[in-house]
Amino acid sequence: IENERQVEEIIGHLKANRVRIMRGGVFKPRSSPYAFRGLGVEGLKMWHKQARQIGIKIISEVMQVSQIAEMFDYVDVFQVGARNTQNFNLLDELGKVDKPVMIKRGISGTIEELLYSAEYVFSAGNEKLILCERGIRTYEKASRNTMDINAIPILKEKTHLPVVADPSHGIGIRDFIEPVALAAVMAGVDGIIYETHGKPEEAASDGQQTLDFDESSKLIDRLRKCFELRNSY
Repeated sequence: IENERQVEEIIGHLKANRVRIMRGGVFKPRSSPYAFRGLGVEGLKMWHKQARQIGIKIISEVMQVSQIAEMFDYVDVFQVGARNTQNFNLLDELGKVDKPVMIKRGISGTIEELLYSAEYVFSAGNEKLILCERGIRTYEKASRNTMDINAIPILKEKTHLPVVADPSHGIGIRDFIEPVALAAVMAGVDGIIYETHGKPEEAASDGQQTLDFDESSKLIDRLRKCFELRNSY
């Protein structure tokens, strides 16, 4: 989330494509301290006001325990990002919250570690959990991360929880997001998260892995067809 105009544009795009949930960051953990790090709670309030007007639900990342209470009224799903997957104090506190929690796989995390992260939230009382495969760091340098398609059917076999995939972070290259997203659907995911922006080249973060609105609309259409095909088996 960068500014009010950008939020208006993206919400309009989602409405036109019948998408009812939006993931965005107001607290953004970045590798560099000089990169754009989000608008904070005031940005979340602005986003929430616009999203509520047309019924779009919000997923946003919480980075520390103190942010849970201030974010609570403005999010529908708390996201635990890859860098906080083993922030056990945060996971414990999210276990006491009556809202869904989506946990991303750690940057170099194993499938077992992702499941243990979910178990922390579950053991504290919150059973509303979503798992997210977002690629892992390997020796391969041809893409930002290595999208672990293998993890999807394994997670579906090991747990009853919904599993979503994030091909934007999984591969990190705009041109390859669609094939990876479609592959994830055929591997069994329940949903896809990807990044979109009216002008990706002007995005405050991750422009290289962000689709423009035309590309996004085409992907949504193809994803729906892919889900229909898979479900017809």
